[in-house]
Amino acid sequence: MSRRAPSAEVLEEVEVLLAPALAEASPERATGEQRYLKLPHWTFLGVATPPLRAAERAWSQQRKHLDHDELWAVIDALWGTPGPVFEHRRMATLLVERHWRLLEVGDAGRLAGMLGSSETWALVDPVAVALGRTVERRPEAWAPVLDAWASHADFWLRRSALLALLFPLREGRGDFARFGRYADAMLEESEFFVRKAIGWVLRERTRRAPEEVVGWLAPRTARASGLTVREASRHLPAAVRDELVAAQREGRAARVPAAWTSPASG
Repeated sequence: MSRRAPSAEVLEEVEVLLAPALAEASPERATGEQRYLKLPHWTFLGVATPPLRAAERAWSQQRKHLDHDELWAVIDALWGTPGPVFEHRRMATLLVERHWRLLEVGDAGRLAGMLGSSETWALVDPVAVALGRTVERRPEAWAPVLDAWASHADFWLRRSALLALLFPLREGRGDFARFGRYADAMLEESEFFVRKAIGWVLRERTRRAPEEVVGWLAPRTARASGLTVREASRHLPAAVRDELVAAQREGRAARVPAAWTSPASG
């Protein structure tokens, strides 16, 4: 992330952007959110997502010709507010979600800076999932970035590499083979947020390609965590789900009908 001090013009834009949402601040909500997200060293203002989203939408609608550099000037200013201030960073993620078309491969370092300093799924996930739309447009250009994140020491970046593939996969498109490679390398991790992400993406993929998911997961149930298998199998037929869960608990490969294993058993 850029450390250059924002200009007066950018700070004025940030103030205009945030003002409607900050009018909805609640000290009680601030205390509860800080406790829930376990970020005692952060500043919380107590603004819920709906007012933040409404403020972002109104601001963006008035700036239909916002360009790449203008977007990042505001995001950098929001992210760099001392504290850190949760609502400022949450607003930055909303801008990424709205203006994903402006993201470029050259922004990978800035995005990694955001993800690596987020400290919570509540900020990581919106950025990573929104990035999936950009990745789908230029998968070959983004592949080296995601490859690096998938093997990064920071588990938030590993989680982000998985979630950056989520959007097209749940729509029935995307690169399941790439996701499978990443997930296979992370399958035995102890980190909760990585295990959860693997299961989440697999679960969403079952909406369009359940046989592909089962074909990938069935041979790997002995290596997968219970969390991953439970998440992945949530929307599968009961008999298939029960076998996957039982196989994971018993430390063996799942025994499911051949029709469920042929598409992606490798």
